[in-house]
Amino acid sequence: MPVKTTEKKPAKTGKAATSEKAEGKSTKAPAKKPNALQQPLQPSPELAAVVGDGKLTRGEVVSKVWEYIKAGNRQNPDDRREILADDKLRAVFGKDKVSMFEMNKHLARHVK
Repeated sequence: MPVKTTEKKPAKTGKAATSEKAEGKSTKAPAKKPNALQQPLQPSPELAAVVGDGKLTRGEVVSKVWEYIKAGNRQNPDDRREILADDKLRAVFGKDKVSMFEMNKHLARHVK
């Protein structure tokens, strides 16, 4: 049966890593272009009445719509998943009541 030793082996030094640094090559990846969720989009006039006129990412649009809903107490008190639309939201959603899960589907029609 072989005997195990507790001696540590010396760390290997990679010539490729040290020569790359010596040549001055950058190890940083090039800047990536923003993905679909990070693209600034222009809201439609109906949606701009709720979130503002400037270009916003999809995440910012959803956050601002939620701010508007909570500030105006637009959630159904019996079922908090349901949003009760006022005139501005009705123009965006197209109906009086919308589930929070279908809200993004309606918002997608109003950003380009």
